[in-house]
Amino acid sequence: MNKKVIRDRIERLRQTLAAQDLTAIIVPTADPHLSEYLPEYWQTREWLSGFTGSAGTLVVSADFAGLWADSRYWVHAADELADTGISLEKLAPGQPNHIDWLAEHLQEGDSVAVDGNVLSIAEQDRLLNAFDANDITLITERDVLTEVWTDRPALPTASLYVHDAQFVAQSAASKLAAVRAGMSDAGATHHLLSSLDDIAWLTNLRGADVDYNPVFLAHMLIDADTEALNSATLFIDNNKVSSEIAQSLKDSGITLADYDAVQDALGTLTADDLLLLDPSKVAVGTLSKMGDDVGFIEQMAPSTLLKSVKSNTDIDHVREAMRQDGAALCDFFATFEQRLRAGERLSELDVDSMLIDVRSRQPHYVSPSFPTIAGFNENGALPHYRATPEKFSYLDVSEGEGGLLLIDSGAQYQNGTTDITRVVGIGQVNADHKRDFTTVLKAHIALARAYFPDGIASPLIDAICRAPLWQAQMDYGHGTGHGVGYFLNVHEGPQVIAYSASTPKERAMKEGMISSNEPGLYREGKWGIRIENLVVNMPVGNPAETEFGDFLNFETITYCPIDTRLIEPSLLTQIESDWLNSYHSQVYAELKDRVDGAALDWLSERTQAI
Repeated sequence: MNKKVIRDRIERLRQTLAAQDLTAIIVPTADPHLSEYLPEYWQTREWLSGFTGSAGTLVVSADFAGLWADSRYWVHAADELADTGISLEKLAPGQPNHIDWLAEHLQEGDSVAVDGNVLSIAEQDRLLNAFDANDITLITERDVLTEVWTDRPALPTASLYVHDAQFVAQSAASKLAAVRAGMSDAGATHHLLSSLDDIAWLTNLRGADVDYNPVFLAHMLIDADTEALNSATLFIDNNKVSSEIAQSLKDSGITLADYDAVQDALGTLTADDLLLLDPSKVAVGTLSKMGDDVGFIEQMAPSTLLKSVKSNTDIDHVREAMRQDGAALCDFFATFEQRLRAGERLSELDVDSMLIDVRSRQPHYVSPSFPTIAGFNENGALPHYRATPEKFSYLDVSEGEGGLLLIDSGAQYQNGTTDITRVVGIGQVNADHKRDFTTVLKAHIALARAYFPDGIASPLIDAICRAPLWQAQMDYGHGTGHGVGYFLNVHEGPQVIAYSASTPKERAMKEGMISSNEPGLYREGKWGIRIENLVVNMPVGNPAETEFGDFLNFETITYCPIDTRLIEPSLLTQIESDWLNSYHSQVYAELKDRVDGAALDWLSERTQAI
């Protein structure tokens, strides 16, 4: 983007702040549903700063503009923010975040604006705790950006559709009953849901309001009393809802109301009510008309845990989606390597388009599950890199030299959500490439083979994966694993495998959860490596002991070869080699009848034992 455009936008914002007697503004990466991927209407941070990463917080005052981003984006953000007048503020342990900076640099009596419609209750609490001690006023009632972003896009209007019944094991009515049971356990009279994946799961509906995630913009208010008028209300743009879907919702005990009516509905609650909500997933603005005397129960929504634990039927469907995805990847890699051998000049953008092409030919395909990361050499060292028509690399190497191509991609199928990362050697890879790749593979295998107690806090098992890298005095800056939805968000809680994450009881590992296993290694300016499979928590078969409680282990459900040409076999133990050979034997068995021709030849060659 033209950097002058960004400078002009920041200047217009400063003029608006001055006119409204505001000292500073916080512009988070968020919407009223606290989503990871945002409709264009709420991409205010990107519009103002030009930074295209999926996470970051912008702060602007009369004499300062800074964007806080974590290590995944430092190189990426530094490039996009250069010459904009916006400084990159690196989020790292022990370093001040945007709240710390504001509390330190603002004076008594100053004011900070942030749009309450995109500010979570939890984040508001953190801001108030920091500001109250310094007598700084937090203003959440104004959307200052409306005066700056005058040609702001409209809200999305995509129609809802039903999650194909053949892939749905539980009715909306039974899911609603399970959520009400959770409300009863918490003592709540009402429950507000704003998180889009929870609402899509609960209603068995899907939409296209947000790129890559098959969800729709809505809120939901549930009354514990099933006999109450409008005991469960879905607040949504009614133009998105067909008469058939409206009737199906009614049959499930769910009535419809306008999307913007949720604040008024909450305003009818009284001092006798107790509202259950997740403070990290409900925006301050959504509660703007609710009385101060209404009691809160702040905890994770019951649906968040319910949807994270997949049924055996759901897992069977996901396994099939993984087979479809694996067959598509065989097609992709066979064609990709053939085109390279033929001397065709390919780019990172070609990788993206080829992947979409092969996946779109599979049954039940809907869309990519996130923007493809195809990063060659130094671009692969940027964990969240994305090639664009304006900036991409060709897969070129000089005679006798080689490089690494990191490909992180996935798809949404009606029968499952996929996410996989593989690394490909281009040209003549060297010993350093193989050492790094093999060390990451050792880390991946360590977690894939792990046993762990049922109910352990998920962040605690991160060290199992990192141990081989730490032993080599290596590490990576992102988490090792995230939960994955069932034809829903590719990033789903509550589980997260990251030692830096907190360990509340809600992050317990339970049978049926699907997570990623994705250790990496990134050498800035050189190359990046990540090996990612999806895994499902399963009970340990034939447990050796019973007196110490139940244990879980991982079943790997991603079916695609790991490139053995990048391995230095001498660095693997016999146990690690046996795991890899067993995995490749399973991949071949699962996919051999789904591919033919060059794809079958590629599969056979890439699954040979080492």
